[in-house]
Formats: sequence, C-alpha cells, structure tokens
Amino acid sequence: MLDWDVIDTVLLDMDGTLLDLHYDTYFWLEHLPTRYAQHHGLERSQAKEQLTKRIIQEQGTLNWYCVDFWSAELGVDIAALKREIQHKVKFRPHVEDFLSGLRKHQIRSVIVTNAHQKSLAIKMEKTGLDRLVDRVICAHDYRLPKEDIRFWDLLKEDEPFDKTRTLLVDDNLEVLRSARDYGIGQLLTILVPDSQQQKRDVNEFPGISHFDEIEPAGTSGKNKK
Repeated sequence: MLDWDVIDTVLLDMDGTLLDLHYDTYFWLEHLPTRYAQHHGLERSQAKEQLTKRIIQEQGTLNWYCVDFWSAELGVDIAALKREIQHKVKFRPHVEDFLSGLRKHQIRSVIVTNAHQKSLAIKMEKTGLDRLVDRVICAHDYRLPKEDIRFWDLLKEDEPFDKTRTLLVDDNLEVLRSARDYGIGQLLTILVPDSQQQKRDVNEFPGISHFDEIEPAGTSGKNKK
C-alpha cells in the first residue's frame, strides 16, 4: 500500500488513529450526559438532547475540541470529568510497534491533533505517547483546526515537511479532505477508530483497520536527517 522509501515524514492524528476513539465516544455520549444531568438537576434523556443540540453547532470548529469552551458553555469542569474515566484511554492495536518502526527507519513521526491541551495532557500521562514520537503539535496553538486549509501552512512553517514525501494518517475525513486540497501527497484513513463500533466503509481514501498492515519493515533505513 505504501512505498516507505519515498516517505520522510508521517503526520499522525491521535484520537481514533493512535488511541482508541471509544474513550471520547463514551465521554461525550454517555459520561458527560450523566454528570451534566446530575449537576443541573435534569433527566438524563433531557440532558443528552440538550447537549447533542448544542455540541453539533460547533462541529468543524476549534470550539468543538476545546475543553475550556465547553466547561464555560455547560457549567461543568470538562477536564475533571474526563479524568474520571481516564482508565478508558487505550492505544489502538499495533500502534507502539508501528511508531517503533518509524523511529528505527529514521522516518520523522509527528502527532498533529485537534485535541485541547488539557485532553492531551490526560492522554500523554496515561500512555506516554509523547515519548514514542518526535513531536506533538496541538492545533489550539495555531488557533485553527485541521479542517481549515490554513492550518497546514502554519504547520509547515513550524514543522517543515515536503508535501510530496509526507504521509498523513487520520480518521477524520474532513481533515483528510483539507490535507488533500493543501497538497499532502499520501493520505490514509483508519477504518476502525472506535473499537466498540463496526468497521467503516470508506471509499474516498485508502484505509487500514490496524497499523500492522503498513509497518515500515521493508524500508531501506536510509539516513533522513
């Protein structure tokens, strides 16, 4: 599927790509409605309906991912509630071996995530993921989500890469479309971002279920410093 000899840099999404999206799905659809209902004296079904209507309004914006925004909007401490279920933060299958393979073959690995810094901190504390890659970049530092094509120019200024020799792996199709429009040469999506859901049927981009399908074992290992 991939010719690793023409890839210098791998840009990696975090949630749903390196980490199981089930943590986030469970938080927004189950845990938050329960705690929000308790906090505001609502029936859980009523709380879930209110949250769904409000959250969907921010889809595709940086607010959608922002812990501080939702804490202020909803009147609850989102970061604290996320920590209540941090035991659910888990790697997706074969991720650690894949990242080890990138490092072995001197292919630069950079996490590029829309996750807010407070969510990022929880996940790094739980997994040590930041120690397995060369760099972690948070879209909130650029004040633009990855869905916005302007994000990629800011990224390239901060983390120089050759578009034609870069692979982006992301479960978010809107992000992949933005990267495609920007000109990133190789794009790959994740077909099973949430371990508790069915495999997705995606035809727009090449996809993998797990990273053992593309481990860079066959690369030349050439020096790419």
